[in-house]
Amino acid sequence: MTTHTTRMLILGSGPAGLTAAIYGARAGLKPILVQGIQPGGQLMTTTDVENYPGFADVIQGPWLMEQMQKQAEHVGTQLMYDTIVEVDVSKRPFRLIGDGGDVYEGDTLVIATGAQAKWLGLDSEEALKGKGVSACATCDGFFYRGKKVAVIGGGNTAVEEALYLTNHSPDVTIIHRRDHFRAEKILQERLFAHKNVTVLWNKEVAEFVDGGGTAGLIALQLRDTVTGELSRLDTDGGFVAIGHHPATELFRGHVELDEDHYIKVETGTTKTNVPGVFACGDVMDKHYRQAVTAAGSGCMAALDAERFLAAEDFKLAEAAE
Repeated sequence: MTTHTTRMLILGSGPAGLTAAIYGARAGLKPILVQGIQPGGQLMTTTDVENYPGFADVIQGPWLMEQMQKQAEHVGTQLMYDTIVEVDVSKRPFRLIGDGGDVYEGDTLVIATGAQAKWLGLDSEEALKGKGVSACATCDGFFYRGKKVAVIGGGNTAVEEALYLTNHSPDVTIIHRRDHFRAEKILQERLFAHKNVTVLWNKEVAEFVDGGGTAGLIALQLRDTVTGELSRLDTDGGFVAIGHHPATELFRGHVELDEDHYIKVETGTTKTNVPGVFACGDVMDKHYRQAVTAAGSGCMAALDAERFLAAEDFKLAEAAE
């Protein structure tokens, strides 16, 4: 068992964690970043990225994360491949324990564990991810300009995604397994008022239909949730919008979470209810969930941590006089 110590300990290696690491390293904090189960975060499963600033041409998600990782290492971040199974933030230094027994101690802790989109769990869905099936309209809607698209879900996420897609598509169908939405009334009113949106009630996706070759998704096979009858909806894009799971299981009972299990932070900052513990990226952001906003909040977390350490160091210096 080895103990690794640092002034800034970061958990999570998506855009938020790596940006925090870059800023922390440049501030001389010699951060240790523990990569976790999915190094690189959700962008590792995102092919075409067209909305990250600084690139005129479409780039690949894995390539972008590889560049961020190299940059973090170049400026002095130590990257560790480990899966954390236990945390203790009751006192400083904060302690994380890996599944192999290694201990990571940090004077500050930046939580950047992200969130995962919920999926339907169909084999055909898995096979067509990135080939017509997506869980992010804001990320991928642009690729469906002038095409037919379908959104699956009935909450705020689904209605917001359907409304967003009307900016690109003249034909948006929203598919819901019940006969009413759970979304906020004002969102429903906007949806029902939109001429380009059709709602199919009491329907669920039985299969995402593959056109074969390079065609990708060409249709959805739908099942009526009341009668069991099957039907087909031709479509170019299928957006699964049934919510997200923030990766906060490790921190339940340790830092304050909201009703949806996202980490609560002080408005306008990345500060949690535990002094010295900061959260950034999708683990605390249920509204935007973009690579660029995650990176921005990673910068904020590093600056918040740096200022926290400076204040603590000042207190210790005063006490020593």
